[in-house]
This record gives sequence, structure tokens and C-alpha cells, in this order.
Amino acid sequence: MPRLFTALEIPRNAAMSLSLLRGGLPGARWIDVENYHITLRFIGDVDGRTADEIVERLDRIDRPELQFRLEGIGSFGSKKPHSVWAGVSQSPEMYALQGEIERICQRIGLPPDPRKFMPHVTLARLKSSRLDDVVQYLAGRGNFHTSTFTAPRFVLLSSRESVGGGPYLTEEVFPLHEARSAPSASSRLLQPVKSLV
Repeated sequence: MPRLFTALEIPRNAAMSLSLLRGGLPGARWIDVENYHITLRFIGDVDGRTADEIVERLDRIDRPELQFRLEGIGSFGSKKPHSVWAGVSQSPEMYALQGEIERICQRIGLPPDPRKFMPHVTLARLKSSRLDDVVQYLAGRGNFHTSTFTAPRFVLLSSRESVGGGPYLTEEVFPLHEARSAPSASSRLLQPVKSLV
């Protein structure tokens, strides 16, 4: 059974901006542009029945589209960096969606995700990169950001046993509904008032 995880896709224009960050770091294995994503919840290897139950419950999620941008870059593994990533702007809606997915996974018996949710897009996996090289790479690209974009859906992806980084296969798609803006104070004042007479 393939490894499953839920994710947000990165639109093509933002992915192309990310691709410009490739290179200039010895020992980095760069992620292919088509495999960029933001992991919401790693599920792992599950049997077919559990996978079906996950899909059925994720399909009931009713949340608005997410708006955010990619900004800043960093690395995981302070003394011995093992990956380089692009950050994601604060999005309360994204944290709410991730929290709901986490609760669904726990309700069907999966163990809690031990890692604190930190939305990011992995750019490269590092095998033998020196700390000094990573610091220099990050210092030269710290002002990275994209324009704000909308995520109209989240997906269930699968990956085969490999060293990580793809290729990923989209197993299911879960649309998010269009964000409805609250009526402004002026438009509320123009609403007809029901007569009590």
C-alpha cells in the first residue's frame, strides 16, 4: 500500500517562483517542480479499508478556500541540516483545516502526529551539505516571497517507497467552498427592515 498524506497544491506561477531558488547549494537533491506541496497531515501506510474511511470522512469537510503566500526560506536540522524549505504566511484557516484533518485521523484510530504543524514547501533534501554552505545559501535568499494565491482544494496524495521527494500521485481531491465575505456594515444598513405592524 502506498504512503498517504493530505496536502495543498502549489499553483504553477508560485511553483515557478520556487524553482528559481534551485541551485547554489552543494549536496542538495532538489525536489521536482511538479512535486511541490504543503503537507497538511502525513498518514503513512494504511490498509484499504482505513484508506476508504479516511476518504469518506475527508469528503465531509466543509471549509472555505485558503488564501496565503509563500515567504522566507529556512532549513530543518540546526547543526546538521537535512532539508531546505520555503515558508508559508500565517493562515488561521489553514491551521483550522489541518486541525480538522488531524482530529479525523485520530478518530479512526491513527496515532496523533508527533510533529507540530509548520506549513512549508520542501525545496531540497540535503545529504552531505556543509552547515556553512546552507547558511550562505539561506542568507542570499531570505527575502523570497510570492504574491498571495488561493487554494481551492486539498488533496490526498500517495508516494511509493523511496528516499522522499516524489513522484506523488493524486488519489482524491477535496474541494473547498468559495469564501463568502461577511456583509459590510453599510450593506447591512440597506437591508429592508421587517415591519412589526
